[in-house]
Amino acid sequence: MRDSDRVARRRVFYIPGYDPIHPRRYRELYRKEGAAQAAISGYSLSLSPKTGGGAYGWHVEAEMDGAQVAADVEVLVWSDIVRSSMSNSVPATYLQLLLTAWEYISTGALFRLMRLRKGPVIAALYPVGMLLLQLALALCAGWAVYALAVRAALWIGPAAQLLGGGLALAAIWGLLRWFQRKDGKLFAYYLMHDYAYSARHRGATPPELEARMAQFGETIATALRENVDEVLVVGHSSGAHLAVSVLADLIRSGRVSDEGPKLAFLSLGQVVPMVSFLRGAWRLRADLAYLSTRAELTWVDVTAPGDGCAFALCDPVAVSGVAPEGKHWPLVFSAQFTRSLSPARWKELRWRFFRLHFQYLCAFDAPLDYDYFRVTAGPMTLAARYAQRPPSASRLETPVNRFASTEPAGSGTRAS
Repeated sequence: MRDSDRVARRRVFYIPGYDPIHPRRYRELYRKEGAAQAAISGYSLSLSPKTGGGAYGWHVEAEMDGAQVAADVEVLVWSDIVRSSMSNSVPATYLQLLLTAWEYISTGALFRLMRLRKGPVIAALYPVGMLLLQLALALCAGWAVYALAVRAALWIGPAAQLLGGGLALAAIWGLLRWFQRKDGKLFAYYLMHDYAYSARHRGATPPELEARMAQFGETIATALRENVDEVLVVGHSSGAHLAVSVLADLIRSGRVSDEGPKLAFLSLGQVVPMVSFLRGAWRLRADLAYLSTRAELTWVDVTAPGDGCAFALCDPVAVSGVAPEGKHWPLVFSAQFTRSLSPARWKELRWRFFRLHFQYLCAFDAPLDYDYFRVTAGPMTLAARYAQRPPSASRLETPVNRFASTEPAGSGTRAS
């Protein structure tokens, strides 16, 4: 291995998906799963608190393959934006349902997405179906209460219907609020807010998120001037398409030097087509096309068919219809859940869809060529680790996106 492929010090920036939870969750996940993977794979991994200012993070000391590696991991936080976008109002959520469904169905984006992978489309339809089911049950309960109230209050005369109507509305509202309070187990409101956040702007980046992404870029640019061997950006779920735009802006502005640390990008469980297939997502499509040709970074995209919430083995650049000549990235391959997890573990997790969506950040019983902790705390750069890794033969590269413009409406063309 060449000296330029070795890593003794690494900066890692993790961009989470649409998640309102405090980033300490990711530290605890890294601590717990890292210890489990170290025990399985026979290396040493320990965490300690982060020193200095900046984003929330932790320090990692590892010994792998006879080498000592230090890594500083930071979570680039946008959970406050997520929380502010999640309405506490039941009527507002149902309005989001109507507007989001209209955006995906009226433009044909939903049907194009179904030509890729069924899993994430089913995941997208789940909150719609669940919320409509909740509404139907609430209406049935309201009707039953109305009928009982009118029957029991016949002696009141004409006021019976008014009384029944009031009790029915109270029953409907009460049951809908009860379902909302149980969303920690049902996830219908949470997922509806997730899809609505992108659909509200037709795929364009909301202004508050654009400003936060600019801050992310400044943080990564600072790390690229430090005495480290690699700067690794990890984008998980919705965080993958945020990372695409952050890194594209960083390279465009000339802040990635050949003399500095190696720049690497690992996208995990990406759902890029859910946004890039929307008519207003020209900025994301332009960034995908741009990043796919750049020599300033290494981009590896890891998904798994066992993850029903991700567009598994879908090349995000190619399926979005923006693959340019000279496209080189990303390297697309599978984490192979069914082979890298033991049969017992796979049986345990198979129907836990949200847990499987986080498996990329967790330990594997028999890791093959993907190990999150070797990537983030191991002695090889991402480029060296996967230099000989061919892309998965079953990856999807056929462009199916109706909207392939990489410029604002009126200044470019639309591909059909």
